[in-house]
Amino acid sequence: MQTEKVADHIINWLKDYATKANMNGFVIGVSGGIDSAVTSTLCAKTGMPTLCLEMPIHQHKSQISRARKHIEELSHNFANVSSLEVNLTPVFEEFRKVMPQHRETTSLDLALANSRARLRMTTLYYFAGLHKYLVSGTGNKVEDFGVGFYTKYGDGGVDLSPIADLVKSEVYALGEYLNIIDEIMKAPPTDGLFGDSRSDEDQLGASYDELEWAMQMAEDGKRAEDFEGRQREIFEIYHRLNSSNRHKMLPIPVCEIPVHLKK
Repeated sequence: MQTEKVADHIINWLKDYATKANMNGFVIGVSGGIDSAVTSTLCAKTGMPTLCLEMPIHQHKSQISRARKHIEELSHNFANVSSLEVNLTPVFEEFRKVMPQHRETTSLDLALANSRARLRMTTLYYFAGLHKYLVSGTGNKVEDFGVGFYTKYGDGGVDLSPIADLVKSEVYALGEYLNIIDEIMKAPPTDGLFGDSRSDEDQLGASYDELEWAMQMAEDGKRAEDFEGRQREIFEIYHRLNSSNRHKMLPIPVCEIPVHLKK
């Protein structure tokens, strides 16, 4: 991938989109993960006002410390970057109190996890409305268009999606080019929605490298019968998640990266 040119392409697309939409800048939730770190840095590089929000809800301490360190780096390097912490834990707990009591189940855990994502989406749009900002999404291609690893009307509820045309390995390549801090570059990817240290791989059953491979194989017209062992297992995981993702697709503007820049 021609990393520098891809970064410039996304930055110019963001600036052009905001200008044409007559918006003042961007607001983005920073989680301490690679996707939000890369996306917030690209937004900052537009030179337009960029508001980075921390929105902890019973967040793991390591996620909070990575997010804060990244925001400090951005604020030091870019005069157009501002930040706020909005502790949503009391809001989430009050929400739980007013909901009918339900026995502890996997379904309850997932419903509450998705509720966390939707509380954050509401917070992002509150500040977007105040300042006339665009809410920038942080989903990558594998998450958004492959396995559907996002919450509908949560982290999937955004105004535009700058890195949704890039697979995870390409996001890491951008992260290295943009000098994202080592703590984030080395941290296992996690959505941080369950209040513990479970990783994305724990939830999905496969790593992003494996899912990228399966996504490419599916695009090449391969079927599960073409593989054996772990490869077949990965392909079946991808196929199952991809099939369930089709009803979640949302018409969000995505920065399409020209093919020649990704070679």
